Amino acid sequence: MDQKIKFIWIIGLAFLIAVLVLISGCVEEKPKQNLTQEKIIVEVTISPQAEFVEKVGGDKVKIIVMVPPGASPHTYEPTPNQMIDLNNAKMYAKVGSGVEFELGWMDKITDLNKNMLVVDCSKGIEQRKMTEEEEKAEEDGHESGEEHEHEEGGNDPHIWLSPKNAKMMVENIYNGLIEIDPDNTEYYKTNKNSYIAELDKADGEISKKLLNLKNRKILVFHSSWGYFCRDYNLTQIAIEKSGKEPTLQGIENLIKQAKENNITIIFTSPQFSTK
Repeated sequence: MDQKIKFIWIIGLAFLIAVLVLISGCVEEKPKQNLTQEKIIVEVTISPQAEFVEKVGGDKVKIIVMVPPGASPHTYEPTPNQMIDLNNAKMYAKVGSGVEFELGWMDKITDLNKNMLVVDCSKGIEQRKMTEEEEKAEEDGHESGEEHEHEEGGNDPHIWLSPKNAKMMVENIYNGLIEIDPDNTEYYKTNKNSYIAELDKADGEISKKLLNLKNRKILVFHSSWGYFCRDYNLTQIAIEKSGKEPTLQGIENLIKQAKENNITIIFTSPQFSTK
């Protein structure tokens, strides 16, 4: 009888120890699980940058775009909630090429979170000067009453519309991510190299398709394709003149130009009217 009780006591003790170990393991696992799920908040100015950050940062980052899709970087003002979200950001990737939103808001943004790393995506990019017509379109196209000074012969801010420039922007974003999160350097490096390969492939395919193209002119709504045209030896013809939609006579002239140059496609942006 004593042996039976002793046996039951041993089994019960073993079961109790097993339960305690299991509970202890569960308690220890919870904070680890939370840590692995915590993502680094990265703020960007425009949507194209969001893709660059996502491709490099993968599941390690949460991306917040300041200027939402369809809104104009020339006129957009951030909401109070967006400004509050900045307090939790570890990094802000600015375009850095003179985008109107950043000219008006970057000082306010950095004042809200002085510990946030600011990455200049334009670093290392050879910026092109706007033509007189392009510059006038940029200045006259601002619908807000706030004015910002532009140097004569200012730089074209639309650096992201070029696979070659995109590669440099991705490199700058990668350098920022490994600075704030060095433990995941190899992860970011693998992702970065993979995306750079995609951009190289796109660049090669575009160059190949345009190599023997006789007509080097493209019709665009807004004169934002300067870097793309520079890379592939193209000339952009803008529908928008001095920040305004064309008149009926202007449309007739554009149709005539399109027919003369055998242009059948127009490059547009979602924030502009398509009528």
